[in-house]
Amino acid sequence: MQIVKTHKFKLYQSKKNKALHQQLDIAGIIWNHSIALHRRYYRLTGKRLNKYELMKHITKLKKLPKYSFWNTVGSQAIQDIVERIDKSYKLFFGNLKRKVRTSPPGFKKVKRYTSFTLKQAGWKLLGGNKIKIQGTIYKFFKSRDIPADIKTVTVKRDTLGNLYLYFVVQEETGALWAQNNQPMTGNSAGFDFGLKVFLKPSDGEDIESPLYFRQAMTELKLAQQNLSRKVKFSGGWKKARTIVTRIHQTVVNKRRDWFFKLAHELTDKYDQLFFEDLSMKGMQALWGRTKRPGPF
Repeated sequence: MQIVKTHKFKLYQSKKNKALHQQLDIAGIIWNHSIALHRRYYRLTGKRLNKYELMKHITKLKKLPKYSFWNTVGSQAIQDIVERIDKSYKLFFGNLKRKVRTSPPGFKKVKRYTSFTLKQAGWKLLGGNKIKIQGTIYKFFKSRDIPADIKTVTVKRDTLGNLYLYFVVQEETGALWAQNNQPMTGNSAGFDFGLKVFLKPSDGEDIESPLYFRQAMTELKLAQQNLSRKVKFSGGWKKARTIVTRIHQTVVNKRRDWFFKLAHELTDKYDQLFFEDLSMKGMQALWGRTKRPGPF
């Protein structure tokens, strides 16, 4: 049996990264153009645009001088954009038939478009910590070995402008079990998600939430006050905005680190873990049926 794993690595800060940011911006433009074509086609015909027809249309557009800059983005990355939009529309129309309230895929701000994906072409993993993407060589922090069977490579940027590589690979579960083979403990426990505590185990003490956001509130308040005093879109405003973003990013990183460490701690302690699976919509419906009008 095979499972899919994703290995994440951060790219070095370099002037060459400007090319990747440019490709991400162009990918955002292609996304918005494809969404506009989908909506126009639906208004004219009442049907969903076929992804293969859309790919043919984009291929013709790339040959025109007006859209020649689209060739900066790899053809497989454009194909992935078209497939993601098609998948989103299939989900949207499927939910409409099931009478599930949902929204169709929409336009995105180009500077907030975060990723593009390459499959077999457009990239090459070199020796050491180097990778070639669209003819340019980049370095990344290689913290561990990467398996040979790489399915896709995704380039992604965060709100601070940092770039990351995501290698999606397939690994055999037998090999993973041999690497992480640990003796059985014979322990099992059930866990409930609480309102005042993070987890309530059935056989131990409550697991308190670390409340990283509350710890950062004082620093965040001062940073936001400093941001509000700046002239919007000025140099000082951009620096102050970066400080606010960095504080939020620090909280996110601390939470993610805590979640991973807690998961490892629990899986080392127990062989079987049982978690409640409650539907919030079901609880709201139940509350609506059982609630009685008050005196006011």
